[in-house]
Amino acid sequence: MRFTPDHEWVRLEGELAMVGITEHAAAALGDIVYLEIKAPGTQLAKGDILGVVESVKAASEIYAPIAGVVAEANTRAIDDPTLIGQAPEGDGWLARLQPSDSSEIDALMDADAYRALLDSLGADQ
Repeated sequence: MRFTPDHEWVRLEGELAMVGITEHAAAALGDIVYLEIKAPGTQLAKGDILGVVESVKAASEIYAPIAGVVAEANTRAIDDPTLIGQAPEGDGWLARLQPSDSSEIDALMDADAYRALLDSLGADQ
């Protein structure tokens, strides 16, 4: 699993990259009440808006951590956004992307680098 400074994670599964928000991001958002993800077939550049997650505290844009095409949105999480808070790095994943260049995943932070980022922010993890 790789991580972005915006608290998104990416895990390559076969030819698809599964994307979600980290436990840290889910905890910061609180109770998540709404999820919107771009439609399958949507081409995204790295950093484009992949979707929006809303909680009782705030609405946050989710950015594509890599370039690619949306292959699938997690309809279970769209129908029941509480899944994101319950299992942000599991069943609460957000989307699967067909990467334009899977080597972009390798350029993201590994778990140790992400933990160091959280430590630098004074976050409990």
